[in-house]
Amino acid sequence: MDVFESLLAEGGAVPTEGWDFSWFEGRATEARPSWGYASSLAGRLAGASAVLDVQTGGGEVLDFALGRAASEAPVLTVATESWPANVAKATALLRPRGIAVVASPEDAPLPFADAVFDLVSSRHPVRPRWGEIARVLRPGGTYFAQHVGPRSVFELVEYFLGPQPAAVNSGRHPDRERADAERAGLQIVDLRAERLRVEFHDIAAVVHFLRKVVWMVPGFTVEAYRPRLRALHEQIEADGPFVAHSTRHLVEARRP
Repeated sequence: MDVFESLLAEGGAVPTEGWDFSWFEGRATEARPSWGYASSLAGRLAGASAVLDVQTGGGEVLDFALGRAASEAPVLTVATESWPANVAKATALLRPRGIAVVASPEDAPLPFADAVFDLVSSRHPVRPRWGEIARVLRPGGTYFAQHVGPRSVFELVEYFLGPQPAAVNSGRHPDRERADAERAGLQIVDLRAERLRVEFHDIAAVVHFLRKVVWMVPGFTVEAYRPRLRALHEQIEADGPFVAHSTRHLVEARRP
C-alpha cells in the first residue's frame, strides 16, 4: 500500500464520536481564540446554581470546565445533545459528576420549563435557538458561548466544492447573531470575533476532519473525492501544510 492509500485508510478508520480533537496532534493545528472559552466557562460555573450546556457533543468541554471550576458543580447541571453516539459518550463522561445528558434534536424546543437556568452555555452550537435560550433563562441569567463564525475553514470547503456564494454561512455572522439575540429579548454584554490559522499536515487529517465535521463537505466520502484527495496529498507533500482559517466568536448575552 502506498503512502497516500495508507493515509486515507488511517483517516477513514478514526472514530468520529465526541469533540475530542487530540488525534490531530502532530497532524493538524488550529490557533485558539485569545479568550480561552473552556477556562472562562469554569469561572462562570463557579457562580451558577442551575446550568444548561446545549449541544454538549461528547461532554468534553463541560467536563473540563467543571474540573477547573473553583467550587463544587452547580446544584443543577444538565446537558443536551442530538447525535446518539455523542449522547452515549457524554453520558459516560458526565454521569459520574451527577450530570444528566438529555437527548434533544437540534431543531426541537428545549425540553425544560421556562426560567429554570441562570447560566446556559454552548461551544460551537450548530444553530443557536435564541428564543429557546431566552425562554429557559431566569431573569438576570446569562448565555455564555463560543460560536463558529461565517465561512470557517472555507479554504478547505472550496478546495472540494469550488467557489461558494458570499451568502453561504451568512447567518453565522456575529452582527446577524447580535440582531437575532436582541429580537429574542436578550441583551448582548460581550461579542468578540477572531480569525485563526488552521494547518493540515497530511491527508489523513483532512479525511478525518471532513468525516467528523460533516456539514463542511456534505456527503463527503473518500471514494467520491479520491481524485481531489490525491491532488491535495501531492500538494501537501510538495509545498507543506494546507492552510485555512477558522472563525470564532465569543458571545455573552443576558436576559433582562
